[in-house]
Amino acid sequence: MFLSGGALAPSVWPAKPQQEQAGAPGPREGESKELIPRFQQSHGPEIGIIDFYGLRKVSEEAVRRALGVEEGGPLPRSKQEAELAIERIPGVVFARLQAVCCEDGRAILYVGVEEKGAPHFDYRLPPQEQIELPEEVHRTYALFLSALNEAVRKHEIDEDLTQGHSLISNARARSYQERFLVQAKQYLDRLRAVLRRSADAEYRAIAAYVIGYAPDKRAVIDDLLYALRDPDDTVRSNAMRALAAIEVYSRRNPQLGIQIPATWLIEMLNSIIWTDRTTAAVNLVNLTEDRDQETLDRIRERALGALIDMARWKHLPHALPAYILLGRILGLKEDQIRNYWAGEDRLQLVERAAALQADRRKKRE
Repeated sequence: MFLSGGALAPSVWPAKPQQEQAGAPGPREGESKELIPRFQQSHGPEIGIIDFYGLRKVSEEAVRRALGVEEGGPLPRSKQEAELAIERIPGVVFARLQAVCCEDGRAILYVGVEEKGAPHFDYRLPPQEQIELPEEVHRTYALFLSALNEAVRKHEIDEDLTQGHSLISNARARSYQERFLVQAKQYLDRLRAVLRRSADAEYRAIAAYVIGYAPDKRAVIDDLLYALRDPDDTVRSNAMRALAAIEVYSRRNPQLGIQIPATWLIEMLNSIIWTDRTTAAVNLVNLTEDRDQETLDRIRERALGALIDMARWKHLPHALPAYILLGRILGLKEDQIRNYWAGEDRLQLVERAAALQADRRKKRE
């Protein structure tokens, strides 16, 4: 039941400068270098779905009142002001909104809340060194993004990950990805330095994407894992996508013995940032295809509540990765998970997981 680690739904809000604070939950409105172009309309898209994650003691009703918008209406006029209003609710430490496209042409608004005492995913402080990306790599990546925008419009974004890196079906975009194969080999040391130490978040995001094209996949896993705690959202997303491709490659070539530790991906399921959670869930679906019990046990111990939140989401493509993970945690076979998913009461599986979580809480008390 492989899920693509490719680009996720585009963001709706325009970019604003990012904050710099160790351990904080990423930029409030950080500059985006996402692979998929932003969905924008002059007056803002209508909201089709509002969904939540992170609510334990704080009520959804209280968050909706603070949010001040509802399905059928426009997005909040100010993302930052809406987040601050939610953070004023007693018991809320952080709030983050993510609006993505689309449910029947309307925006999906995700409202993430981190309550006091809840699991917290820490980010590193932004690095400070002035290390530049090779101009050739920067130029190729810009051309690639332009070609990818065109590929999205043509619906030519199927990905082949079997070689350990993304090759997109659109010929023009793929031609630039093939250039990355040469550049990743030629500039590997510089890409590593940029990814770990450059003060420029755009350079780090590009390095996270391109380094995945290095010929020795095992050699760049530590670099990509390091990037999972970068303060920039797109750096983390690009690193997770690169790891997803390497995981596909490792399964097709088991004789290479390539192993990707799941620790930071599991911790990212508790991130308040929507892209962290969703991309980590996709990667973990692929990492647990062999039903490694130790990994599933760690997911259950560290992130069961987060998966339950995600599996309840109304937009089914976003809910599916967490749903699959819950089924595996419950010990269900893949065909059983599919039957639950296709059944009239899709949430029956989720309620089984919620009952498991309640039992664990009682035992701890």
